[in-house]
Amino acid sequence: MVFKFNLSMKNGKTFKLESDSEALDGKEIGQKISGSEISPDLDGYEFEIMGGSDKAGMPMLPNVDGTNLKRVLLGYGKGMHKRSRREGKKKRSNFTPKGLRLRKTVRGKTISLDITQVNLKVLKQGNKSLEEIFPDQCQPKEKSKK
Repeated sequence: MVFKFNLSMKNGKTFKLESDSEALDGKEIGQKISGSEISPDLDGYEFEIMGGSDKAGMPMLPNVDGTNLKRVLLGYGKGMHKRSRREGKKKRSNFTPKGLRLRKTVRGKTISLDITQVNLKVLKQGNKSLEEIFPDQCQPKEKSKK
């Protein structure tokens, strides 16, 4: 199974990588993994699994055990971003509905073959910087003219 990895650094820069790594099967959110398990280019790096999502877009939550889908009662935050009906379509910045809780479908914290995207945080740098490993992702984005 091909995983899409988002490698995030402390300065806010994120690098994307696609890899077919079977070593992550059975790992959980919060565990540390070495970079050589993902790709030989990332030798010397150490990552922490922060989360992910499955092929249908369901997020992984660290407080749900297992690999299966579960329906969990969530407050406003991770996995649930919705306004109450009373609020309507009005946009308000920094608005969190008071007392709104909904039952949402989420995935457990264990990585399985159903997971497609894995979010990783860099804990320890390797020999080469990520800018050298992914030079095509360091280019500034061109603004399109309409």
